[in-house]
Amino acid sequence: MTDRIPDYVFTLAKTFQDESFDIYLVGGCVRDLLLNKPVKDWDFTTNATPEQILKLFPDGFYDNAFGTVGIQLEIKSEEKTIVEITTFRSEEGYSDNRRPDKVIWGTSIEEDLKRRDFTINAIAMNIKSLPGEPIASDSLHTQNITSEKTITFIDPFEGQKDLEKRLIKTVGDPDERFREDALRLMRAIRLATQLSFTIAQHTLDAITKNASSIQNISHERIRDELFKILASDYPYEGMILLKNTGLLEYILPELLEGIGVSQERPGRHHKTDVFTHNLMSLRLTPSKDPVVRFATLIHDVAKPRVSGVDKDGYIIFHNHEIEGAKMASEISDRLRLSKKEKQKIVTLVRWHMFTVDEHTTDAAIRRFIRRVGVENIKDMIDLRIGDRLGSGTETAESWRLKLFKKRLEEQLAPAPFSINDLAIDGNDIMKEFDLKPGPKIGEILQTLFEEVDEDLSKNTREFLLNRVKKIK
Repeated sequence: MTDRIPDYVFTLAKTFQDESFDIYLVGGCVRDLLLNKPVKDWDFTTNATPEQILKLFPDGFYDNAFGTVGIQLEIKSEEKTIVEITTFRSEEGYSDNRRPDKVIWGTSIEEDLKRRDFTINAIAMNIKSLPGEPIASDSLHTQNITSEKTITFIDPFEGQKDLEKRLIKTVGDPDERFREDALRLMRAIRLATQLSFTIAQHTLDAITKNASSIQNISHERIRDELFKILASDYPYEGMILLKNTGLLEYILPELLEGIGVSQERPGRHHKTDVFTHNLMSLRLTPSKDPVVRFATLIHDVAKPRVSGVDKDGYIIFHNHEIEGAKMASEISDRLRLSKKEKQKIVTLVRWHMFTVDEHTTDAAIRRFIRRVGVENIKDMIDLRIGDRLGSGTETAESWRLKLFKKRLEEQLAPAPFSINDLAIDGNDIMKEFDLKPGPKIGEILQTLFEEVDEDLSKNTREFLLNRVKKIK
C-alpha cells in the first residue's frame, strides 16, 4: 500500500514528526486506499495547533474556526497541490443542525475520530519513513511494515470491518450524529451509491426519523450531495433511498406529485405512474453527466399538474413540457444551480417532446437544432433514450430516432445554417436602399432568414435584394 502514497505525503508527515508532533492521514483518503480506489485528496489531522502548523509552513493559509490549514505543495516541476491539515478537535453543541457551537482542540487521535460521521471515515493512518523499524501495536492498531516505510492504522470504531462488509454505519449513536450535522443524512446515501454499499438498518432508521432536519441545511450543500448521487453508478438506487427515507419530500417534493398518476392508454408503452417513469428514465439514460441526469429525472415533472382526460376518457398531459420548463427553472433556482446548468436543464425539459417523424423537413430539423443548441443535441438524444426505455420499450432507439440522428448529423456538417450565413447582411441592405441603422434592419434580416431557412436555394444575393424591396 505504501507505493500508492506519494513521496510528498511522507515528506510532509516527516516534517511534523521531526518536531515531535503526531500526524495522521484521515478520512476519505484512508478509506479509498483500503478500497484500492484512486485518492483525490490527502487530508491530515495533527495535534499541532494551526499556529504551530503555520510555523512549519509559513506560506500556508488559515482562515476558519475549525482548525484547518491549507498548504500548497509542489508535486513535481510546475505542478502543485493543496493539502489540508486539521488540528485534533472535539465539538460541542449543534443548535442549528449544521455546525458545532464550540470547537475544542483535542489531544488524541481517538478523540478526534470519535466526532466523525461514519465508521469507514473514522480510520486514521500513521505513516513514517523509517529503515524497517518495528512499531508496537495494541488493540486499536494494526501494522504493515516495509523496508523503508511503515503504516499503522488507528481504527477504534472498526471501520475496516465495515469496509469489508460494505456497510455504511455511523460512529456511535446515529441520532446524535445526524443532529450534529443534518447533511450527513444525505451523505450516507451518497456514500452508499458511490461505493455500492448497504446502509446499516439502525443508521437507515435514524435517517428516516431525522429526515425533516434536512430543512436546516443550505440549498447549496443539498445540491452538491444530490448531484454527487446523480453522478454515481447508482443514481436510481440513490433516489429510491431518498424517497423511502422521507428526504425527497424536502429536496424535490415536485417529483412525489407523480406517485399514483397513471400514464396508461391504448397503444402506448407507459405502464407505470409518472414518478416511477421519471426514476426509470434516470436509471436508463446513457448520459453520465449529472446535469443531464437531473434533467432526465424531472423531464415529466409537470405531468401531474396538467393532467386531464380526452374525449375518450383517457388521461392526457397537454403542454406538460412547457409547464415542466417553468418548474425546472424554479427548481434550478431553489437549488442554486449555475446559470449555465439551469439553461441546459430548462432547454432539455422544454424541448424533450421533439418529433422524429420521417416526414420532418430539413427546415424543421434546423429549427430544432437552434432551439436546443448544438451543444445540447447529444444530451437531448440521451434524455430521449432514457425517456423511451423508462416507458417500457425494449430498444433504445426506434428506426425513426436513428433516421432523425442521421439527419441531424447532415445538418450539423459543417455547421447549422444561421442568419450570419445569408448572402447579404445589414450593410448591404442599408447601402442598397439608403436605410439608416436601427431595429428595422434586424427585422428585415430575420424575415429573410426565415424564408431562406425553408428553402436554402433562395440564399442568393439577387433573390434576397429583390425580397427586401417588397418587405422594407
